[in-house]
This record gives sequence, C-alpha cells and structure tokens, in this order.
Amino acid sequence: MSATTELIRQHLIDPEICIRCNTCEETCPIDAITHDSRNYVVKPEICNNCGDCISPCPTGAIDSWRSIAKAYALEEQFKWDSLPAAVEDAGAEAIEADIPEEVVRLSAAAVQAQGGEAPPPWSAAHPYVGLYSLAKPATATCTGNFRLTAQEAGSDIHHIVLDFGTTAFPVLEGQSLAVLVPPANGGGPHVRMYSIASPRNGERPGYNNVSLTVKRVNRDRDGNPVRGMASNYLCDLKKSDKVQVAGPFGASFLMPNHPGANIIMICTGTGSAPMRAMTERRRRRMALKEGGELLLFFGARTPEELPYFGPLMKLPKELIDVQLAFSRVPGKQKEYVQDRMRACSDKVARLLGDENTFVYLCGHKQMEEGVDSAFAEVCNAHAKDWTRLRGDLRGAGRYHVETY
Repeated sequence: MSATTELIRQHLIDPEICIRCNTCEETCPIDAITHDSRNYVVKPEICNNCGDCISPCPTGAIDSWRSIAKAYALEEQFKWDSLPAAVEDAGAEAIEADIPEEVVRLSAAAVQAQGGEAPPPWSAAHPYVGLYSLAKPATATCTGNFRLTAQEAGSDIHHIVLDFGTTAFPVLEGQSLAVLVPPANGGGPHVRMYSIASPRNGERPGYNNVSLTVKRVNRDRDGNPVRGMASNYLCDLKKSDKVQVAGPFGASFLMPNHPGANIIMICTGTGSAPMRAMTERRRRRMALKEGGELLLFFGARTPEELPYFGPLMKLPKELIDVQLAFSRVPGKQKEYVQDRMRACSDKVARLLGDENTFVYLCGHKQMEEGVDSAFAEVCNAHAKDWTRLRGDLRGAGRYHVETY
C-alpha cells in the first residue's frame, strides 16, 4: 500500500494555546470532543471533520491537524503539553496532490455554506492574537466598576475597566479576552471569555485600558439558582484589584476601517459590548467624516435592563440610527430585535445592497433564528435571495456572528 493511502489527516487541539473555555465541546454536533482536568481532545473514531467547531474557537487552538499513519489515541492526547511535530514528507504532499482542484474548491464552498468562519473585513486593521496565555497571563488592574442597570432591574450588568499599565495589550473593536478567575478550592483557574467593549485607543483615550460588559449570573436560563463564578468575581471587583488576563483573541469579528463603510449591528444584553466598541470608535472620529451609516438593533426586556441606555440616547442622530426593542414592558406588546428589523425593512434592504455594508450579530444564540428569518423576509420583500446573499456576505467578510 502506498504512503498516499496510508496517511490520515487527524483533527487535534493545541494544548499550548487552548484556554479550556469548553466552546468546542459544546459546539460539536456529534460529541467528538471531550476533556479531562488537563486537555481538551478530539475522538478520532468519531470526528468527521465537519468544521463546525472551528469558527467558534476564540484562540484557533481547535484548528490543528496532523497527517499521520496511525491516529493519536485519547490517552496520548490527554498527556500532551504541546502538539507533536508535524510530519513534513512526500506522503503528506502526495495526499494533497491527489485531490482534484475542483474538489478542493467545492470543499471550501461547503465549509462556507455550513457557516464556517468568515474572513475579516478587507479594511480591518491587523489584529494581535494570543499575546498572553493561561500559563503566562497579563496582569491588569481594576480602575472602574460601574453598575449599568437600575437597582430594581432584573439584570445586574456592570461596566468594568481594566488597566494594563506598561504591559502591551493592543486590541481592536470586536476582539475579546479571557479572564482567569482564581480557584476557590485549589486546582487551576476558571476561565471565561468576554468581548471588549472599548475602542482600540482605550476606554479612556490615550490610556492602556479596556472595558468589559459583564452580567452577574445568579440563575441559569431555566430560572434555577446558580452562581456564575467568573461574572460574580468580576462584578465584585474593587478599584486596585489585580486581574489575570489571556489574549487578545479574535481575527474575524473586526471593524471595517475604510471610508464609507456602513455597519448593521444586532445585539441583545451584553452582546452590546463589541457594538459599543465600534460605535465609540466612530463617535470619537466623527470630525474626520470617514464613516458610513451605523444602524443598531438592540434588545432587552425593559429599558432599565438595557446596558448603556442613557449614553445611547445621547448619541447624535447623524452618527447612528438606534432601534430599541423591549419584550417585557408592562402594558406594551412584546417586541424583539427581529421585529424592529422588519419595521426598518426598506433601510435594511438598501444597506444590504451596498457593497460597503458589514453586518454584526452578537448575543444569545436563541436570537439567531429570529434574525435570520427577519433578514429572509426583508430580502424577499425586496426581490433578494437571503440564502444566497448571506453566503456572499460571509464569503466577503461582511457577515459576522458571535453568539453564546
């Protein structure tokens, strides 16, 4: 048997840059990913290389592969501190050479159609990714912790400012970081990802700091009591407290920089964090008149539970069109972001038809289906095929989704 047919391409997870956030295991549709106290690993006998886990991974650790003659067993993978060296030989090259060019093109199209990660906007600035790891995190200092929602509101959401002092931690709008929560009873740190809510030049312009939008979690989505370890840790921070941080992460969900770029933003709750970063970037540069239109669809249960409600109401109309949707206001009909999208059908359709428009969706995963249906209805009413358009937008780096 030739080397070409003996080698297999095995999907692996790089333990050096994996932050153990569990995103891949939750995403995998066939339960091909598992973990122990040390590593996240891929079951070779189950994995079908569908690619569903690739784009949600914030660090790229999941996008690791080896061409080998015999698959690495789980027992081996659990012991790794780093990936084994890649096999760079003629056999691996032969595998690629044996695949017809048209099959390669079709495979790439299939990954795209299945929702693979979109490329970044063509005009996005170059992101720095993974400068700090779990093993070697950066240390930040809490310089601000402000409650954003009313005391009587059901949601306790905080705006938290972390300052890195002289430690280089460059970020772009749309990127995220990982907070390492000190263990309560020994063991390793608890790790959680948070989108950065401030623009690239800092929460306070010219300072080396970032902000986060954090909701204190004391109940799960079914209403059962549960204490969110990371959210309570962050929401309880006091000024001068030290925080261990890994990152930055994210090389796709980035803001376009070219003049005239339009941005449609759709979010709920703390999904507003990257939208705030992009909006604040534009607000600070209004005098340069470099931006196109901003259209924001923002949903919450009530105005009191909507973070940044006050500042949003003060933004200039010429900067941004703010469409708010509230689903639990007494005496009023429930309204969701997709309802506001339908109400703005003409504007949404016009912007979708502009090659300078970029779409960003961030928030609870349950909103995806409703938003997708709203886009389909808007397109159908304006003689557009949403399924095809969505694929074209994603392929061009103009449609980005980050839900949890």
